[in-house]
Amino acid sequence: MIVSCEDCGKQYRIQTEKIRGQRARFRCKACGYVILVNKPSAVTDEPLKPARPTLTLTKQKPTGPPKEEPEPAQTEAPKVPPTKLKGIGLKGKLMFFLLVPLMLGLAIGAFFSLKHMVGLSGLITEESSRIVTQMAERQIAEHARAVALQVGLYLLSHPELKRGRFQKDAELKKIAVQKVGSTGYTALHAVPDKNGIWRNWAHANPKIVGIDMSTLKKPMGKAFHGFWTVFSAGKDGKESSGYYTWQDADGRFRDKFMVCAPVKGTPYYVASTTYLDEFTRPVERLKARSQKIAKRVRNINAGVMLGTIILIGLIVFFYGRKVTGNIRRLSEVADRISIGELDAEIDAKSKDEIGELAEAISRMQDSLRLSIERLRHRQ
Repeated sequence: MIVSCEDCGKQYRIQTEKIRGQRARFRCKACGYVILVNKPSAVTDEPLKPARPTLTLTKQKPTGPPKEEPEPAQTEAPKVPPTKLKGIGLKGKLMFFLLVPLMLGLAIGAFFSLKHMVGLSGLITEESSRIVTQMAERQIAEHARAVALQVGLYLLSHPELKRGRFQKDAELKKIAVQKVGSTGYTALHAVPDKNGIWRNWAHANPKIVGIDMSTLKKPMGKAFHGFWTVFSAGKDGKESSGYYTWQDADGRFRDKFMVCAPVKGTPYYVASTTYLDEFTRPVERLKARSQKIAKRVRNINAGVMLGTIILIGLIVFFYGRKVTGNIRRLSEVADRISIGELDAEIDAKSKDEIGELAEAISRMQDSLRLSIERLRHRQ
């Protein structure tokens, strides 16, 4: 049994079976008002039903003789004016303040992650290419030195062999002209003679054997300068090496690497040359593959980020709609209570702060109803 204080409206739960006799009384802990409680069986009068108040009672001073008032006409219940928001709604704020930072965070994280991954991939391929290039250069240089040593031993054992016969000597040509890589080769040339002319004496192309090497300037064009710089630097027993551009039969220009190693005790040099991309081609394939993987990972990151944003957006949208719907219903109920509809039903089953707010509005509704009942009884 629920009993309310008529003075302050505080409610108490009373167990009627503990009341001795037909009536009990106690003092309100809030205001000190003495409350009388009758057992339900002793109540003979029919309890008053709470009426739905539609008028506000006020006290006015009499200003003249009372006037006859016409009977009030039946009118419709006042309508609750719609509540207008003055800014962004709660759902909009949830969408904005949750999604925007999340999108920025995911985008920044994905950007730096992809950037570091691409940088790491580029660093690995660059380092691999550099290491492979160094290994290829060393291999070409060692090949030139090995062939120079073999040529020196053969010439030492055949002192009667003249340079004009080098190309025709099968054994010497086999030693001096060897394959380097897939398309490269070695060749045998001499330092400038007394006329300052450089000549090849054993070569894969017999057309340039014995000719003045400087005459290649016209057919080689712009590529001749780089070739001649490396070719002519090998003299006085010093080894030379470097890159130059060579034109293929199909018209393409590709970089070649050449090492000119001296044949000790002779005026001859062995030039070992080949296209360096023959050695770095696997690294280039690795680089292309890593770029493809980086692109795939970038697309996966973008898809995951987009999916995460959509998922969180849907969760925020539906949860925000549920929360704002409960708040809107409670706001409508509060508006109806404010115009006198004290029997408005409060429908909120939430077990969180929204539920607490609904219970508070319900208690306010009960207090207003009891206050109006006391006013009705005192008239």
